Amino acid sequence: MSTNNFNMSFDAATRQAFADVLADYGLTVPQAFKLFANQVIKTGVVPLSFDWREKQPQRAPSEKLRQAIAELENGETTVYENLDDFVRAFK
Repeated sequence: MSTNNFNMSFDAATRQAFADVLADYGLTVPQAFKLFANQVIKTGVVPLSFDWREKQPQRAPSEKLRQAIAELENGETTVYENLDDFVRAFK
């Protein structure tokens, strides 16, 4: 089987970011495109989702949340029998 070259242009930052993600999967850019092309050919479907969201940065828990977790882990909590008792405690 003969092969042909297929050239694409990316800006350097995009290509590097793409290559970094693929490296996490153990793939190179050419390998990923070959896999993509073979899947499209075999399935007749373009395997892309257009409803993705930007990666959200990890948010550190607030000090108040960390304190509440510590109190819970140390058994420093109040247990209420039911919702009415809980509401009464805060009135």
